[in-house]
Amino acid sequence: MNTLSTAYGVDLGQSPSEARPVSEQLRAANLLFRIENVPFCKWHTKARIVMGSATLFDAFDALSLAFVLPVLVGLWHLSPAKIGVLIAAGYLGQVVGALVFGWLAERLGRVPSATITVGVMSAMSVVCAFTGSLHMLFLMRFLQGIGVGGEVPVAATYINELSQAHGRGRFFILYELIFPLGLLAAAQLGAFIVPRFGWEYMFLIGGIPGIAVTILIARLPESPRWLISRGRFDKAERIIERLEASTTKRTLDAQTQKAEVDERVVGLLSGLQSKQKGTWKELFSPFYRGRTVVVWLLWASSYFIANGINNWLPSLYRTVYHLPLQESLHMASISNVLSTCGVLACALLIDRVGRRRWAMACFVISGVLLAVLGINGAGSAWSVMFLGSSAYAVMATATVLLYLYTPEIYPTRMRAIGTGLATSWLRAASAAAPAIVGVVLTAKGIAAVFIMFAVVSAVGFFVAARMVETTNRALEEISP
Repeated sequence: MNTLSTAYGVDLGQSPSEARPVSEQLRAANLLFRIENVPFCKWHTKARIVMGSATLFDAFDALSLAFVLPVLVGLWHLSPAKIGVLIAAGYLGQVVGALVFGWLAERLGRVPSATITVGVMSAMSVVCAFTGSLHMLFLMRFLQGIGVGGEVPVAATYINELSQAHGRGRFFILYELIFPLGLLAAAQLGAFIVPRFGWEYMFLIGGIPGIAVTILIARLPESPRWLISRGRFDKAERIIERLEASTTKRTLDAQTQKAEVDERVVGLLSGLQSKQKGTWKELFSPFYRGRTVVVWLLWASSYFIANGINNWLPSLYRTVYHLPLQESLHMASISNVLSTCGVLACALLIDRVGRRRWAMACFVISGVLLAVLGINGAGSAWSVMFLGSSAYAVMATATVLLYLYTPEIYPTRMRAIGTGLATSWLRAASAAAPAIVGVVLTAKGIAAVFIMFAVVSAVGFFVAARMVETTNRALEEISP
């Protein structure tokens, strides 16, 4: 493809030392254009399926404890406070994993980091099956959480970086659909397996297949955008050549649409002017400070609600409404069925509606449903199933949206760091929510729990109004 070297000063009299950075940026811009110019094809689908397999088991492992707890409550005589602490263990580990592997993904690459995370979470899931006490399970869930917390932000960064601007929302959220499917699998298998075979099998099912997935992850191509950001142009180009060879289709034809091609390269080049090495400090630079605060608050508020509801529902049905074990687990699984439908709708509509409007609508709808539930006193298990599960399903689409949105608002040099730090707030909120629910439930009753969630939804709405719209914009244009 014809490059734009003359237009960018390489031949305008600079010394070689002055021209070299411009030449490198020009090559980077052309490589990025080639990524953007290939429509979604089988190459993308293969990467999405393999990485999605890891995300499936990530979701399964994250929720498996919720469907084990109704048994452990009686077996180990757990109080609401101890239930909250045990749920929090995995999320505390996830805070560590999100921070460590967000940093590691910038240094080692997306694929090696994802491989390590999947290996850790799968191995620890198997070990969880052989624990025999609250303290040992707490420790193993914490260690497993390190892998769980690292996998999703690294995987989200990787999938985002493979995507072109047009239709990126649909492509990414169809990948993220695998997460609620993993939650749904955990719910359905938990309802069937735990009463019949015992709680240990939930952890074995979540761990053993994940070890095989680790091998598949290790064989994925590295993110070419990450390679370009590290100056490894030759390796990036080899991967891009394989991408181009997988389909004959192109968004723009370099021969007949040269003006449009040059314009796109110019736009991409303008986003490559900064040679600064990405660090966590840049998240608080004048340009990114507002984005960072907004996205951290969105992660915390949405997951405080979503995981606060989802992790407690099986135990609420069992302990507050005194339903039989199997009925409790089946009713709890309804929320995951609804959330899967919601995420599918989000995938189909997000590039039309936009990120900001979708997030605002989620907080409004979920908040209203939770407020109604709280005001009416959550008088029956059926009202909780209908209103509570619906509120969770709506909020679940916002949580999936954040995995799309967060990597979009940061440049490649700090995308994994930014995403990892942001998701650490979801882990912190998810660790705090079950413990707080346990305290509020004991002190004030079930209605107060849902009023609390409604108030958090209101906060989330006002924060979502400050989001930057990123729909159908190239990553390099959104974040210079």
